[in-house]
Amino acid sequence: MGTSRSVGRGLAQTAMVVVCAFGATAGTAHAAPVPSGLTEVLFVGNNWEGTADVVQATGAYSKLGRVNMIPDKQERLGEIYSNPIKLGFFLGVRETAGEGHDQFVDDMYTTPDGTAVVASRPSFADVVSIDLATGKVNWRFPVSGYRSDHMAVSPDGTRVAVSASTSNTVHVLDIETGAQVGSFTTGDKPHENVFTDGGRYLWNMAIGEVNTPFDAPELDGTKGDRKITVVDAQTFRTVKVIDMRDRLDAFGRSDLSDSVRPVAFSPDEGTLYFQVSFFNGFVEYDVATDTITRIKELPKNPATNPNRTTWVNDSRHHGMSINPDGSRLCIAGTMDDYVTTVDTATLQETPTVPAGKPYWATVNGDGTQCVISESANDTISAIDFATGQKVATVAVGDHPQRVRLGHVPQGWAGTPGPDPDAGGSLDGLGSSGS
Repeated sequence: MGTSRSVGRGLAQTAMVVVCAFGATAGTAHAAPVPSGLTEVLFVGNNWEGTADVVQATGAYSKLGRVNMIPDKQERLGEIYSNPIKLGFFLGVRETAGEGHDQFVDDMYTTPDGTAVVASRPSFADVVSIDLATGKVNWRFPVSGYRSDHMAVSPDGTRVAVSASTSNTVHVLDIETGAQVGSFTTGDKPHENVFTDGGRYLWNMAIGEVNTPFDAPELDGTKGDRKITVVDAQTFRTVKVIDMRDRLDAFGRSDLSDSVRPVAFSPDEGTLYFQVSFFNGFVEYDVATDTITRIKELPKNPATNPNRTTWVNDSRHHGMSINPDGSRLCIAGTMDDYVTTVDTATLQETPTVPAGKPYWATVNGDGTQCVISESANDTISAIDFATGQKVATVAVGDHPQRVRLGHVPQGWAGTPGPDPDAGGSLDGLGSSGS
C-alpha cells in the first residue's frame, strides 16, 4: 500500500486540477428529458431470484412488468458444474456474499433506446444484455476471474463499467455490443464505479476482503489493498490513487476502516460523501484539497448485534444517494434496519424510519424522493428527501438490492419467458437462489 500512497500524493496536484475542471453529471441526471417513445422507470434487481421488477419512477411506483435476468440459467449452470474451479468459486459466492443464496443480478442499466437492460450477474461472473421485447440474451461478456459486481454507465449511455471482484479489474464495455473498449487494474476487490466530469474520468472504489472473519479492528491490515483508483475513461490510464487510510488518520479517525463503500458526489462534484466498512455514518471529502472535512456518525440501533462478523459483507451501512440540488443525502442504515435523510449543510439527520435491511438508495425520477431496497422484506420504499418519511412501499422479488433509473418503450409490460427457477439446481448442492 506504500506505493499506492506515493502515487496518489505525486499525482494529486496535477490530476485534481483536471478532475475538477468540468461540469457535474451526477446531480443533473434528472434534468434530462425522457426520449420520445420511452417511459422513465426504476429497475429493481431481485438478486437471489434472478429477476428485475420494473416500476414507475415516481408517484405510486406501480409495477409495470418483470424481466427474467437469467434466461440462460441452465446453460450457465452446466458450464459451472463441469468445471471444478468455477464450481468452487460459485459455491464460495453462495456461502459468503450471497448469505447462502446465489447472486443472480447485481447491477442494471438500460440502453439509450430502451430496448435492452444490461446487468451484472455475480454468481455467473458475467455481464449480459437482455432484450426487453423477447427476453432473450443479446450478448454476454464473461468477466476476468469468478465474480462480477457493481457497474456504472457513462453519462451518454454508451458504455458500462463493471467490477470483476476476484481479478482486481474493471472492464468497460460497449453497451450495445458487449465488446470491451478498455480495462484497468484496481485495488483488492473493486466495488463501486462512478463516471465524473461528463464521462471523462472513471472512479473505482476497492473495498478489500469483506468475507473473512477477521473483522476486529486490530486485524484491519488483513483486509488487503483498499483504495480509490481514478482513470482517464478514454485511455484507462491512472490519473490518481487515493488511499483513505492517510486521510482518515490525518482527521484523527484511525479507528475507521478505509474501505470505501457506496458513494455520492455533490452536484458540482467538488465533494464526495462515502460510507466505510463497519461504520454507522459517512465521511465528507473535499476533492480539490484532497482532505476529509467532516465525519457524521448516525444513530445505532440498540437491537443490532454488536458482533461485527454478523454484519453482511462488513457493511453496517450500505447505500446512499443525494438529491439533485445537493442539499440532502438519503442513507440506508443496513444492519441498523433504518433509513434517514441528512441535511448536507448541517449534517442533521431526520428521525430514523424502520426499514428491513435496506441495501441501496437511488434518487427517483423527479428528484424529490429516494427509493431504498428493503432486502429483508422483499420490498422497495420511497422516502421523502425533505421529511425523511416513508411515503410508499411496493412488494418486489426475493432480496432486492440495486435500484436504478432506466427507460422502457411506452406501453411495455414485461418480457416473455419461463420462471427463473424452472429446472431448479442440481441435487445435493443446495438452493439455487431462493
